[in-house]
Amino acid sequence: MTDGSPSASGPAAGGDPQKISWPTVRRTMGVAAPHTRMLLIFFGVVVISSTIGVAYPLIYRAIINEGILKHNPALIVRLAILIAGLGVLDAGLGLGRTYLAARVGADVVASLRARLFEHIQRMPLAFFSRTQTGALVNRLVTDARGARRAFSDVLSNVAGNAVTVILIFAVLFTLSWRITLLVLILLPLFLFPARYWGRRIRQVTRESLDAGAVMASAMVERFTVSGALLSKLFGHPEQDARAFEMKTKALSRTHVKAAMYGRIFATLLVLSATFATALAYGWGGVLASRHALELGTVVAIAALLTRLYAPLMGLSNVQVSVMSALVSFERIFEVLDLEPMIRESEHAVAIPSGPVRLTFEAVSFRYPSADEISVASLESITVPEKREQRTVLHDISFDVWPGQLVALVGPSGSGKTTITHLIPRLYDPQAGSVRLNGIDVREATLASLRSRIGVVTQDAHLFHDTLGANLRYARPEASDADIRAALRAAQIFDVVEALPDGLDTMVGEHGYRFSGGEKQRLALARLLLKAPDLVILDEATAHLDSASETAIQVALEQALVGRTSIVIAHRLSTVVRADQILVLRDGRIVERGTHARLIEAGGLYADLYRRQFAAAAPRTADDQVRLNRDVGTSAA
Repeated sequence: MTDGSPSASGPAAGGDPQKISWPTVRRTMGVAAPHTRMLLIFFGVVVISSTIGVAYPLIYRAIINEGILKHNPALIVRLAILIAGLGVLDAGLGLGRTYLAARVGADVVASLRARLFEHIQRMPLAFFSRTQTGALVNRLVTDARGARRAFSDVLSNVAGNAVTVILIFAVLFTLSWRITLLVLILLPLFLFPARYWGRRIRQVTRESLDAGAVMASAMVERFTVSGALLSKLFGHPEQDARAFEMKTKALSRTHVKAAMYGRIFATLLVLSATFATALAYGWGGVLASRHALELGTVVAIAALLTRLYAPLMGLSNVQVSVMSALVSFERIFEVLDLEPMIRESEHAVAIPSGPVRLTFEAVSFRYPSADEISVASLESITVPEKREQRTVLHDISFDVWPGQLVALVGPSGSGKTTITHLIPRLYDPQAGSVRLNGIDVREATLASLRSRIGVVTQDAHLFHDTLGANLRYARPEASDADIRAALRAAQIFDVVEALPDGLDTMVGEHGYRFSGGEKQRLALARLLLKAPDLVILDEATAHLDSASETAIQVALEQALVGRTSIVIAHRLSTVVRADQILVLRDGRIVERGTHARLIEAGGLYADLYRRQFAAAAPRTADDQVRLNRDVGTSAA
């Protein structure tokens, strides 16, 4: 982690939640910097609009002093027409101000969301394994919406109210400095509630956002197909409903607190405004009755005070509004400040296409801890982790030459999948190196590395999109003919052709419209379409029945010719054909060799074969003869 870690993220990282985080303010201004021109236009509109607002009381003063009291009806009419014209102009300027503020806010948040999405995409796999999806989505949706309000509401109110208050006080001092000084004495009635309630409202804003993230996570988890299926199969809808109700009530309580805090604050400010207006009419009226102040001036002062307390109330709310907006920005920056563990070297080189030699050199690895890859607010962690992360791979070394097939075998949790994750740099080892054609993958460009590698996992994932779009995700420029060829090679062309919409068929969330075996074959078709130089199969045939597996094995034998292949074996047919079998236990390679030699050695592999693989071995005499021939070929 760099100094851009969560520790630099203000309240979420242990900063004082009662104070404005000026680093966050500066970063926020930096986000708005590309929109400087539009902001300048906006401020120009604000100044003109505020000047018009202050001009009205002065016109009222002239109507009374110069028009009514001096019996000048022509002047009264002209000033009345001026008021109407200024009203029309002010209305147009108000619309323009709203548009400009909203436009800047929308543009800023659109770019911020894009940055956040791109940054999240670059985060390591470990980040997604710890983070709650709903909490992460909440940053992109709810917090970004709060950031937009910071520009559309806070910016508009702060700029407009500040200019208005300055102009009003300047005119008030000109009209009567004595009354103005008394009005200033009442200002602490605005400032002290603003500081006190600003703290409370900022706290309740963060509570509301956190509670919203928890509720969003609950919905995301339950509303996916797999989540809904689990809920229905285990049958606890009442319990789920009660748990969700508790989350919604927690969110509702924060909304009630926010409403009450805001109302108390507004009530105090209205009372302060009422006292100030009463003072202006009382003392101003006495001065006017003694001819020490003109009647029109008294009315103008009262009108200015009436106009003063609305923007002054808005400015008193600035701390509240700014703090509430900063909470959203802080939560967004909190994610942006997480440095991806997997970063491309400044001097990265591209791995050229063609045959690939894979080398593991004394690789040791442990999974990263929470504070290395995430923040607690994205995980809803209530109890910090106390255990040290254990090393899951120890001194792993092996070579896979171009065109070779290597099978990884071992008990569950022995490190097979972890090894395959290190090849495309889903993680980086703490010791040793992983090399492709002699190039350390940490020194290779990520684009070239991942374009050389194709992976099919046990749980094939499909996006909620058309079948064609899912397949083209591997190769966007692929034609329909290319896709059909890949489907034929994956032995699923007939299934797709039978669909009414063919390649335009929506696959459903996670591809649930297809069976497990069909999804696996679609995933294999996607891999074949990519045509990588190195293939990783993580129990890719685990969900297939015998007939489907036989068809897939034929397709794989053709597809893997000349390609380096790493297979986490699930079926016997894959193991016996491997050029080399690596047997893992507790993160160490304990045996290596061909199927026949490992059986002959009588070690862990032989035991696993008898307990796990032999049960899946063919039972007919002809099948057994073919199996024995395969084993003999491997031994040779």
